[in-house]
Amino acid sequence: MTTDSDLVKLYSTRILALAADMPRTTRLAAPDATARARAPLCGSTVTVDITVEDGVVRDFGQEVRACALGQAAASIVGAAVVGLGEAEIRKGRDQLVAMLRDSGPPPTHPFEALEVLAPARDYRNRHASILLPFEATLDAFKQLRAAQEA
Repeated sequence: MTTDSDLVKLYSTRILALAADMPRTTRLAAPDATARARAPLCGSTVTVDITVEDGVVRDFGQEVRACALGQAAASIVGAAVVGLGEAEIRKGRDQLVAMLRDSGPPPTHPFEALEVLAPARDYRNRHASILLPFEATLDAFKQLRAAQEA
């Protein structure tokens, strides 16, 4: 059973501050790819636009309709993603999954701020919302690869 103190710990001031100050919330006018990820349990969604040059994100925009945990994750991803390639983004996602599901260490640079979401380990029903910004971004890369192969 969840207690009030557990929820206070989960929705820390830092998480709420990240959710309130999310960067890159303007959708791109001419993205190379757009992808939307949805958490079926709660209905949270993240839509991501990216432009990519030489395999690296050059511009990023997002529309986030998620709980404070999903918004905090999107805030951190949005602040770090420009200048990264697909492999670096996938590594951050995989490290976040390990932290949440396997009590692994927090993600490394440039996603180390995701450590703030460590209290969500005990709330498996929130994991999908937290992962949405990564899932949408990686799906956008997948779409780019498919278009290039077509």
